[in-house]
Amino acid sequence: MPEITKLIYKYLRHDKKFPHVWCPGCGTGIILGALIRAIDRTGYEKDDIVLVSGIGCSGRIPVYVDFNTLHTTHGRALTFATGIKLANSNLNVIVIMGDGDAIAIGGNHFIHAARRNIDLTAIIVNNNVYGMTGGQYSPTTPYGMRATTAVYSNIEQEFKISELAVTAGAVFVGRGTVYHAKLLDSLIERAILKKGFGVVEVISHCHIQYGKQNLLGSAVDMMKWQRDNAVTVQEAKRMKSEELEGRIIIGVLVDKDLPIYQDEYDKVRERAKEGLSSLEG
Repeated sequence: MPEITKLIYKYLRHDKKFPHVWCPGCGTGIILGALIRAIDRTGYEKDDIVLVSGIGCSGRIPVYVDFNTLHTTHGRALTFATGIKLANSNLNVIVIMGDGDAIAIGGNHFIHAARRNIDLTAIIVNNNVYGMTGGQYSPTTPYGMRATTAVYSNIEQEFKISELAVTAGAVFVGRGTVYHAKLLDSLIERAILKKGFGVVEVISHCHIQYGKQNLLGSAVDMMKWQRDNAVTVQEAKRMKSEELEGRIIIGVLVDKDLPIYQDEYDKVRERAKEGLSSLEG
């Protein structure tokens, strides 16, 4: 049996809603494949994994996987995930969110989860639009591009998700695209294995909403754009700023070590117990 077939039967819930709900050509299926390959390489058992999602197209991923899963409210996936991790630090908690889910309504939770360095893995699918609810512009819709709620073009500057994660203090930040599938596998694997708050931003353009509104062609055309406009971190270091205009830098942007929230919290609990014992004595 081919290795990919083994992974499919090992990790997917075949009694669920297959074929899946995503549009033909959507990159979410590629992200799901990258996720199960990455988890398989980490060596974690399925019962060690909790996959949490919010609302949106990518929020449907937990339906299909045979892990502990939780489908939560819009923008609140990280808060649920934080509670799970604090309740049982032995669990490996992965959070899958769309750009609107993570950076708009969930933006406050995102920056503070990064600041606290909670031991979670956040995978953020950046499709430049609110894809599931009708193609409204989102915080990541580029300036000058159109959406159903910006028919004369978006006049706001876009959030840079990975750069925001770096500034907020995430200890691991990587960016990939659905075209660069092998790199995506690697980034997700490294983020899962990293102790602390790890972020992987995945560029996965919505060709149905964002692509049609902006006459960008088919799903294949948009993946070709990713191929032609992505440069690795190593390549970017050799390029001038004007050469990087409009390009996507992919790879590992940050990999550092900081104290982990759960470890620091446990220390506080121990100090509190010692203080209580001394008072009782």
